[in-house]
Amino acid sequence: MNRKIPTVGFVSLGCPKATVDSEQILTRLKSEGYAISGSYQGADLVVVNTCGFIDAAVEESLDAIGEALAENGRVIVTGCLGAKGDIVRRTHPKVLAVTGPHAAQEVMAAVHEYLPPSHDPFVDLVPPQGIRLTPQHYAYLKISEGCNHRCTFCIIPSLRGDLVSRPIGEVMKEAEALVDAGVRELLVISQDTSAYGVDIKYRTGFWNGRPVKTRLFDLCQALGELGVWVRLHYVYPYPSVDALIPLMAEGRILPYLDVPFQHASPRILKLMKRPASSENNLDRIRAWRAVCPEITIRSTFITGFPGETEAEFEELLQFLEEAELDRVGVFAYSPVAGAAANELPGALPEEVREERRRRLMEFQEDISTRRLEAKIGRTIEVLVDEVDEEGAVARSAGDAPEIDGLVYVTDGQELEVGEFASVTVTDCDVHDLYAELAEA
Repeated sequence: MNRKIPTVGFVSLGCPKATVDSEQILTRLKSEGYAISGSYQGADLVVVNTCGFIDAAVEESLDAIGEALAENGRVIVTGCLGAKGDIVRRTHPKVLAVTGPHAAQEVMAAVHEYLPPSHDPFVDLVPPQGIRLTPQHYAYLKISEGCNHRCTFCIIPSLRGDLVSRPIGEVMKEAEALVDAGVRELLVISQDTSAYGVDIKYRTGFWNGRPVKTRLFDLCQALGELGVWVRLHYVYPYPSVDALIPLMAEGRILPYLDVPFQHASPRILKLMKRPASSENNLDRIRAWRAVCPEITIRSTFITGFPGETEAEFEELLQFLEEAELDRVGVFAYSPVAGAAANELPGALPEEVREERRRRLMEFQEDISTRRLEAKIGRTIEVLVDEVDEEGAVARSAGDAPEIDGLVYVTDGQELEVGEFASVTVTDCDVHDLYAELAEA
């Protein structure tokens, strides 16, 4: 075979939802006979999937496009930055094409135009699970696109549109293909996971010949039958989420919730246009732990939102003290072009926003450490991510990849990546656990 196989380089930036978009494009490319290059020099053109959520992400995306142009010269841009007006074209007028997020069809049309496919039955084959950017043993499962909320600090709806739920049969078919390919952990993602099915009135779909409602509870029940870890991300604290906690207590899905509370002050939450009040959230957290004491709750917060007073920031710290969240991420408020919050009065200086972010992280470190110290001496199940001569690096049910902590198994040299193991926790630091293999 002496013919030249068209080759595409790929740069993927942004959140897990963008990662899934990248995987879908890569799957389409591979299925049409394109080769994927790991370098700019080995590619006939480069696709850059961008992020455009905050200023730092915009800058990173524009830098990545510039680097691809300098190293390769033929670049197609997709992703959230492509939906923010003509910023890409103004900054990099030499790009071949620009599309928005969730636009596999438009990206493929641009690739076809500038690099026509060369079909061959021996190179057009792809595995049933598609092409993924994650390790073999875990994968993101995107269940919907877009969002119906209009949070004042966020421009996601203007980039990705309103909520559009995927048919539940299609989601389960993808999940089964991933598990059949060796995936041991499914990370369920969307912009608003708990709203799954709202847009189609929880329409009944079919999986393996049986009816299943397009609803998060029913999806979790079905995913719980696949025999792998199922982890939920980006779950708004709606009352309907309460029904999921017994599934966690029964071991059907992981006892883990990623809930972006964002703040605790009722006034700030109202300015943010966030659902639920801090009082309801505290009551809900207590109820969740009463049903499933093992539950891990992670959340994200914004400090220095326009108009936030010192007293309201202290209110947020008090919420953290009472909530005793296991994992917390904090962002200093960043004005995003097009966000309604930019028009609110009381914008705070950057140094105040950053100082509050630092104080909150230092405050939360003590809480997180106490939560981890309580696990010392206990035997837990972990999923192995890496193995070397110093042992194994794994994650517990309370640790999502890349955003949470790790479990260092000091005598895990004989373990294998993607393997579940039983370990006894011996020590901890602020973020991570240290453990040894449990006795048989």
